[in-house]
Amino acid sequence: MPKPVDLNPTRALLWTPSGSRQQHSQMQQFMASVNQAEQTAFSTYAELYQWSIDHPEQFWSHCASFCHITFQQPATSTLTNAKQLEQAQWFVGAQLNFAENLLQAYHTTPDKVALINITEAGDRHPLTFAELYRFSAQLADYLRQQGIGVGDRVAALLPNQAEAVIGMLATTSLGAIWTSCSPDFGEQSLLDRFGQTTPKALIAVDAYRYKGKLHSTVDRINALQNAIASLNTIIIIPMLQQPDSTDSNRAQRCLWSEALAQARTDQHTFEPVAFNAPVYILYSSGTTGKPKCIVHGVGGTLLQHSKELRLHTDISQDDVVFYFTTCGWMMWNWLISTLITGATTVLYDGNPFYPSNARLIELIAEERITVFGAGARFYAELEKLGIDPAKQLPAGSLDHLKTLLSTGSALSPASFRYLYHAFKKDLCVASISGGTDIVSCFVLGNPLLPVYEGELQSRGLGMAVNVFDDQGNPLDDQKGELVCTQPFPSMPIGFWGDPDGSRYHNTYFARFANVWAHGDFAELSSATGGMIIHGRSDTVLNPGGVRIGTAEIYRQLDHIDSILEAVAVDQTWQGDTRILLFVKLKPNTALDEALINTIQQTIRTGASPRHVPAVVTAVEDIPRTFSGKVVELAVKNIIHQQTVNNLGAIANPESLDYFRNLPGISD
Repeated sequence: MPKPVDLNPTRALLWTPSGSRQQHSQMQQFMASVNQAEQTAFSTYAELYQWSIDHPEQFWSHCASFCHITFQQPATSTLTNAKQLEQAQWFVGAQLNFAENLLQAYHTTPDKVALINITEAGDRHPLTFAELYRFSAQLADYLRQQGIGVGDRVAALLPNQAEAVIGMLATTSLGAIWTSCSPDFGEQSLLDRFGQTTPKALIAVDAYRYKGKLHSTVDRINALQNAIASLNTIIIIPMLQQPDSTDSNRAQRCLWSEALAQARTDQHTFEPVAFNAPVYILYSSGTTGKPKCIVHGVGGTLLQHSKELRLHTDISQDDVVFYFTTCGWMMWNWLISTLITGATTVLYDGNPFYPSNARLIELIAEERITVFGAGARFYAELEKLGIDPAKQLPAGSLDHLKTLLSTGSALSPASFRYLYHAFKKDLCVASISGGTDIVSCFVLGNPLLPVYEGELQSRGLGMAVNVFDDQGNPLDDQKGELVCTQPFPSMPIGFWGDPDGSRYHNTYFARFANVWAHGDFAELSSATGGMIIHGRSDTVLNPGGVRIGTAEIYRQLDHIDSILEAVAVDQTWQGDTRILLFVKLKPNTALDEALINTIQQTIRTGASPRHVPAVVTAVEDIPRTFSGKVVELAVKNIIHQQTVNNLGAIANPESLDYFRNLPGISD
């Protein structure tokens, strides 16, 4: 395998994989298998990628075989209606089961640790593949006794712990559909989600622990039962010691331990379903109205995740994988698919900076984690807190760490530099981007390619990703709309409650005919094939007619130590638009004239004069969704004195009060 060369002199080259790492990667092994089967001679990722989008049927068939996807019945056709994205069908005639595929390691390495359950309080409980298989089979049998079967929905209000994984495996083994939220969601947010998808069963904790405190969810469980007529089974995982926490007067409720005890078997009967049968319902953030209920298919999710985990992230049975996530974020679904690789998955529930700021970093050493993932905001916070793992952890603690994953928002160039400085030099820092819409990635890491500062390494195999201008013309080295021009298996089946598909069509296909428009503002590097994500296109700023991604401003603010967080929006002003910047400062820091000048000069120098905000204002907090994304649209609505829809989708709605009637904003 040839060693990558520096293809992009405009962006700092931070890491190049060694020849040995490339040669032993699963991506390289996959390329060799394609060369043998197709009589090709690919030697670079660029060649392999181009073949994957030129020959999608062959590529995805090879991918399914290489990733050991188990079919109970093979497909009669790999792809139909390939020229029409919305009508395309993958692996027609195939039958398979999601849980059966995730539990493959049970048959080969039953005593290997599948999950390590770690709580904020420091409790640690490993679970082998044999135990995971047995517990999920017992729960599946109980659910079957309650009438749960193919196509039924099972909702979960759970923390990121083993019970969530067991519940999902039990549900999907029956051919039923899993949909989950984290227990910190408010009552209305839960009703807005589960109320649309009408589950038959609910699995819930009666309390969750966060930052050392126990928070009851009993009122939320009662509200869901009272509002959702379809619920006939509620399984409670008790955290509270009060005897009435499970409300024993409600006949259809039982404790988790009781459900497992009532099982008649500890063996699975994996229900075969079609490749395109639904497996997950995920929810959009819901900041512009009721959340969209996005339905994802069994085969597409399984195949796409397997490709991304095995090939792009190079995860094998020898790895220990961690991602800081909740059950309300698509990264939970992505993380749990790690089971198919035979690797060990570490689950953590709680505040990432409790009881110490370095808690998650300490896990890397304690659990010998090889692949560690978190949101970009987490890494920025580590840097602000002065966390230096290479110095703070015992010598050798990071030797086994090979990959750092980041998503949720764009990883800034400053964060790239910090990670290589604070962790280690020989490390693949893989910034990945996709989303709930596709429960996977368009752009992600690559064990064959170098890492450039601020750049995502590569477009995913089989994903015909491009950047378009407003007229639908492809762009290289210019900012535009991130699009996908060919069908891919993890496209949603559709939206729940959208019988004619109009809402689904208008969300992704109304912008450009027969092209998926993802809603990201991006830039494709012609030199490397990598990408830069500049933020969401629906929050692009437009001062003087120039399109600016908010991430371009946030990247400059990373250089200013006194700023913890920020949100930038544009405001209609005197016949044009102007940029407003709101900053959350470190404690005991004042936004004086000197700091404002520093902010404006830093943005001017690092970006352009067009990026400089007309107004800089300090606020006490920045609004975010439950998955940690800044809610720019809500701020924009407030400063334009418009209604903010669905406050329940915002994790800290009280933060919006800081933006009302600010001096110099609306006067």
